[in-house]
Amino acid sequence: MAVPTGDDRDPFTHIALTYGSPQEYLDHLVPFVGDGVNDGFPVLVAVPGPNLSLLRDRLPAGTVDAVKLVDMSLVGRNPGHILGAVFGTFAARHPSGPVRMVGEQVWIGRSPLEYSACLQHEALVNEAFAGRDIALVCPYDATHLDSETLADAALTHPRVSRSGRPDQASASFAPEAAWARCNEPLPGNPTAASYALHRLADLAGARQFCAKYARWFGFSADGIADLQLIVNELASNSLQHGRRPSTLLLWESAGYLVCQVRDAGQLTDRLAGRRPIVDDVDDGRGLYVVNATADLVRIHTGPSGTTVQAHLRMRRG
Repeated sequence: MAVPTGDDRDPFTHIALTYGSPQEYLDHLVPFVGDGVNDGFPVLVAVPGPNLSLLRDRLPAGTVDAVKLVDMSLVGRNPGHILGAVFGTFAARHPSGPVRMVGEQVWIGRSPLEYSACLQHEALVNEAFAGRDIALVCPYDATHLDSETLADAALTHPRVSRSGRPDQASASFAPEAAWARCNEPLPGNPTAASYALHRLADLAGARQFCAKYARWFGFSADGIADLQLIVNELASNSLQHGRRPSTLLLWESAGYLVCQVRDAGQLTDRLAGRRPIVDDVDDGRGLYVVNATADLVRIHTGPSGTTVQAHLRMRRG
């Protein structure tokens, strides 16, 4: 698979690869990965387990040993964590010279909320890696994904490759429009348990409140600890950077416990929580921790305020 060098302004290459069969998948990605290894580039492959096995079996042994292989269905269960923890961390370890990555974050079975988070992730990748000598290929299964999803791939990727043809510029590339479409008001619950926070001293009470709620739903000790960590990070961020007071809501939905924090401030940094953790930088660390802990994180922000929802699968004791 030939990799364009980008234009004179930006060496970053972001390609949506739509494939129609396992063989087509291999025909594109095996050369992309193998050529990268042969050229001495760091290579990351982050795809769901079955496709990871498919590639591992087809790549030569020496190539497999040189590639970082990760199961995207595990590390990318929360799409908001992919950019910072998977792609961003790998790229940060190789700050000079070319890097090649494969990332398949959209697959059949993703819920509508998960898909919306994936679409925003794909849009923000272009902003996060602008100016970096990185080639990132994102496969999309044309056999099982619907036509709207495939059309969205062309919105978030400046280059597309369809049905085995060489990649070309996307005529519909509009990442800002894709991000804005997903920055939508989030579904609430009128029967949610509520807790108001006016000052940082209220955090202890908020942690106790959420622990009691989680026990009522039979959460394990580890699940309660995760929820308390999420509440502490979201609420403290809100109190420090938003407009007080902040409102904490908890409810159950479709097998998840939803933790929502809302305030009247506007989140202006779209990459907050999506950058790799750097020892001397605290910006976005709280949201990074939330993304790492939750199974899904969704954010809606605008002039009227910011709402963050963290979803945790029910973890019974």
